[in-house]
Amino acid sequence: MKRIFLFLATNIAIMLAISVLFNVLGIKGALDAQGVNLNLEGLLAMSAVIGMTGSVISLLMSKWSAKNAMGVHVIEHPQNQTEQWLVSMVAQQAQQAGIGMPEVGIFDSPDPNAFATGANRNSALVAVSTGLLHRMNADEVEAVVGHEISHVANGDMVTMALMQGVVNTFVYFFATVIGYVVDRVVFKTERGYGPAYYIVQMIAQIALSILASMIVMWFSRHREFHADAGGAKLAGREKMISALEALQRAHEPSQLPGELAAFGINGGGVQRLFMSHPPLEERIAALRNAR
Repeated sequence: MKRIFLFLATNIAIMLAISVLFNVLGIKGALDAQGVNLNLEGLLAMSAVIGMTGSVISLLMSKWSAKNAMGVHVIEHPQNQTEQWLVSMVAQQAQQAGIGMPEVGIFDSPDPNAFATGANRNSALVAVSTGLLHRMNADEVEAVVGHEISHVANGDMVTMALMQGVVNTFVYFFATVIGYVVDRVVFKTERGYGPAYYIVQMIAQIALSILASMIVMWFSRHREFHADAGGAKLAGREKMISALEALQRAHEPSQLPGELAAFGINGGGVQRLFMSHPPLEERIAALRNAR
């Protein structure tokens, strides 16, 4: 709850700062002089509603969506030794991390992978793939689960959703301003909205969304190092390194959609700016160099 309050407060503070800045720099007056009579404060508020609503709904539905998208079998009553071991290990790590017991699930995939999701750190979902259980040893699976438990304990799902909401807010705000200015100043539309507004606003949203995604992906990469460190603390550093090395040997990209991917092998160059996870060699090196 504290994390949500801080992000909402930050969002409001930024909105107020932009409003003040527009007035101090005379931008609002310049726009008015050109016939661009935008209610910037009202637009900021509307942008916040549009930007945050989708992210909040997505967060609240994250467990349900993940279960259906990945075909997760939630272990309510362990049916075999593997399921019993998995549930017990998750319970132990959750207690160590100071969070409520997550739901534990298994999904059918040949790739070694796992994910954690949920709107509440005390009511999350941790799921592993059948490929993870088959292709990694017990120590490595323990480390992967520790990585996911750390994501939950760190509140990463909430943070990512709120960050995406803030980014969406300002993408919509600036795209609308750009579209309105071009429509009024360049195409001289005097009443309502001309075709230029809709076209330019849409193009601006796409362009700004691409730029904004770099910020979100940077934070995503940053949180992976923290989750690795958390996994190392819960399961042991050598186990965490071994798990990452096992994935590195597999040389198979993750098949999980978007934010559900826990581990992935990624490229470099410009592509790095859009990577949700750092290269495995960097994550391994960070763990080896940790003190």
